[in-house]
Amino acid sequence: MTMKRAAVIGGGAWGTALAQVAARAGLSVCLQAREAEAVRQIRETRENAMFLPGVRLDDAIAATTDMADLAGADLVLAVAPAQFLRPALAEFAPHARPGLPVLLCSKGVEQGSLKLMTQVLAETLPDCAPAVLSGPSFAGEVSRGLPTAVTLACPDEALGRDLAEALATPSFRPYLAGDMIGAEAGGAIKNVLAIACGIVEGKGLGRSAHAALITRGFAEMTRMAVALGGEAETVAGLCGLGDLVLTCSSPQSRNMSVGLALGGCQSLQEALAGKLSVAEGVASAPAVRDLAASLGVEMPICQAVAEILAGEVGVDEAILGLLSRPLKAER
Repeated sequence: MTMKRAAVIGGGAWGTALAQVAARAGLSVCLQAREAEAVRQIRETRENAMFLPGVRLDDAIAATTDMADLAGADLVLAVAPAQFLRPALAEFAPHARPGLPVLLCSKGVEQGSLKLMTQVLAETLPDCAPAVLSGPSFAGEVSRGLPTAVTLACPDEALGRDLAEALATPSFRPYLAGDMIGAEAGGAIKNVLAIACGIVEGKGLGRSAHAALITRGFAEMTRMAVALGGEAETVAGLCGLGDLVLTCSSPQSRNMSVGLALGGCQSLQEALAGKLSVAEGVASAPAVRDLAASLGVEMPICQAVAEILAGEVGVDEAILGLLSRPLKAER
């Protein structure tokens, strides 16, 4: 399948960075954003100063607020934040043709429904062909062309190859997988764990505690992915372990920065103040906790993060609770 035109739904930092990737790969790109100011900036200055300042965007990128302008695309990258993906896809639905490849690039679990993004897509655009893009990738680095490797999960192997070839550049390398559930679970849960790692850093608990949290968090991520029907092998790759290591190791991560603020005795409101970009883990944490409970999956770290964010326990109390859990075998 020859792909020439890409549509990107979501004009935040990650959506803008992926539009840049698609343009570098030789595609004509239309980037849809809700924020009229971001669209104006891109059109007039070739920069999305609201969400991705300092990056000059490729001339092949057009910007719009109108979903109708995305009609006729050969592939769609859905990059609206997880809690806003359903209305965004519903708005796009009248302009989608049957069989249109939709690459889901949002990471999270929908509040209320407790559904993954592939399930949201199946309910809003049931005739489209789904795929998932996930992996260790900061928008600023990707947009500047720094080397990045990601997982591209698609149950249709031929379509997966076409999508990978359409988006690959010398600095952006998609690795193919067939397990969308594993790829989604890794991307959603790592955001919650990044908040926990930020709290550890903010409290000054040391590198040993940081490493232990990443490792035990990875165990939680794997248990959830398998319970959902995904494969442990998928989570051990770029979309799980790789993304977890990145997001839990740098203050560039929006989610880790929230944790740093909480660990430094700020309130959640103070931690989020003045931030335009969405920290997906804040919204996904209660959904991950509820989903784990419904599946009978033990996820004490994610549960502690959800309780802290909800104001049910304090940071110190949550840490003491984790350290006081009964001793058990590692596996």
